[in-house]
Amino acid sequence: MNCLATQTRATVLVLPGWHGSGPAHWQTRWQAQYPDLIRVEQRDWASPRRDDWVDQLDRAVDRADGPVYFVAHSLGCIALAHWANVAGDLSNIAGALFVSPPCFLTPGDAPRAIQNFFPVPTARLAFTSILVASENDPYVTYSAAARLARAWGSELVSAGRAGHINVESGHGDWPEGERLLDVLLSANTAAALAFAI
Repeated sequence: MNCLATQTRATVLVLPGWHGSGPAHWQTRWQAQYPDLIRVEQRDWASPRRDDWVDQLDRAVDRADGPVYFVAHSLGCIALAHWANVAGDLSNIAGALFVSPPCFLTPGDAPRAIQNFFPVPTARLAFTSILVASENDPYVTYSAAARLARAWGSELVSAGRAGHINVESGHGDWPEGERLLDVLLSANTAAALAFAI
């Protein structure tokens, strides 16, 4: 990952999923390597409440300086979609990297502890985004991820047969993800510079 976030005074918020991201998770490893990344902490990672997660995210965005980018994994993606659906001014939101968003057709299909996050909002997002999906994710089919990307207006990127793109699927530092975040940061930086000129 390059230093574009620092160079442009951007804020990169890390949004873990259900149970948070442990020490071996790529989100946590990225944070250890790049201290400028800010994790949005939740009061209860094990029994998440959608409204609480959205409120915590709203507070983090309010504290952020400069343009805001998100790096969301799993349930963090769904929390971000809910937040974007109810947030007011999104003019400071520059982009999001969505990784492995779970998608259940009805709340009853989801594990009981996270049913209050479903159904997934499908309104088009007002900011640039990349959605990374695996072809054998146990929590979302690739076709469902593709429909979600179309609904949100996200660029869809296939990770191949990569499971849930977490520790259990063998993803540690996940350099491919870092490159995608660089693409997101670079694209928006170039657009901002072009506009300024």
